[in-house]
Amino acid sequence: QVQLVESGGGLVQVGGSLRLSCAASGSIISINNMGWYRQAPGKQRDMVATITSGGNTNYADSVKGRFTISRDNAKNTVYLQMDSLKPEDTAVYLCNANVKSSRTIVALNYWGQGTQVTVSS
Repeated sequence: QVQLVESGGGLVQVGGSLRLSCAASGSIISINNMGWYRQAPGKQRDMVATITSGGNTNYADSVKGRFTISRDNAKNTVYLQMDSLKPEDTAVYLCNANVKSSRTIVALNYWGQGTQVTVSS
């Protein structure tokens, strides 16, 4: 039905930058909130940043001022620009989207497969 595909993860040194992308595809009618979450080994999945269809954003305190979330509604894509990266940012980053598709009555939450971000010190 709906697939989310992330890209842009990798290995970066402390203070470096990465840009993550997540493209949604399938039988999409509309996308409500989109967001990025992360999960480090042995830890719970935490919200990093979210963005509404109108562009309102919300960030975890730990990334405010360093990360920027944006989206291109025409491309059904959400981005996460990550600057001033720290070792504690190391995690699998997962994309989430609340999507109304042509095959469901209500909007459902979908998750991408995740992309690894590793920040080396």
